[in-house]
Amino acid sequence: MPQYIRKIDGGRTWFFTVNLQNRKSQTLTKHIDILRASVKKVRTRYPFEINAWVVLPDHMHAVWTLAEEDSDFSLRWRLIKTYFVKSLSDSERVPLRNEKRGEAGLWQRRFWEHQIRDAEDYKNHIEYCYINPVRHGYVQRVRDWPYSSFHRDVQGGEFPTSWGGPTNITPLPME
Repeated sequence: MPQYIRKIDGGRTWFFTVNLQNRKSQTLTKHIDILRASVKKVRTRYPFEINAWVVLPDHMHAVWTLAEEDSDFSLRWRLIKTYFVKSLSDSERVPLRNEKRGEAGLWQRRFWEHQIRDAEDYKNHIEYCYINPVRHGYVQRVRDWPYSSFHRDVQGGEFPTSWGGPTNITPLPME
């Protein structure tokens, strides 16, 4: 098995993509309150700043900033996944082939991370999060997707409500 070696410093900002095993599932949006509670529980013990987050039915994208002395984003994702699965009813859980990891077959075992390099990279990844529901064809305008921190950023003056409207957006082909 390959050993992945990468330099990970504390206090950095990261972009993540986290997927369910079943890419046709609607589990994340169907159980958004459980996901939110799982994230809140993890943030209470292992704080991190949520710069952006969008939840789609079968995957999510997030941009986080960790504290200066902290670099353990993997622990946070493992706990979020575990708390989420353990809070689902038995009928919602996938066969238990990954139960020993607390994943219960629901999640893809790995996630994709990218360390944000600079202000432009940060802006691009925040916008990628927010435009994703439009690109996947779930909504015509970013503001119409309820499972996104976009609304927080509009209230904070970071984005106009009209950002990411239907013009010049090409939907991704559905798998």
